[in-house]
Amino acid sequence: MPNEKVFLDYILEQLEPIGDVRYRKMFGGATLYCDQKVVGLICDNQLFIKPTEAGKSFIGKVTEAPAYKGAKNSYLIDDIDNSEWLCELVLKTASELPKHKKKFK
Repeated sequence: MPNEKVFLDYILEQLEPIGDVRYRKMFGGATLYCDQKVVGLICDNQLFIKPTEAGKSFIGKVTEAPAYKGAKNSYLIDDIDNSEWLCELVLKTASELPKHKKKFK
């Protein structure tokens, strides 16, 4: 089931204080970027954040689930209404991820 635009826009609105956050629709879902790094996925109107040690420490009790059938587990985020908390989680996650490498042909 594809994401509703309202949900996608709500996630961006919650993360607006960070600044450089965007999503890109792909395969019925959306990829979430922070500072040009893939930090998560939005699938079926649910937010999944890439697993990192900093993210796990920050969240505490983590719920892991695949964003779609066949995907690796990510952190399923239920608390999307707390903008300050969500921003901190995304920033901590992005800080542990490598920069995106451009592919050249």
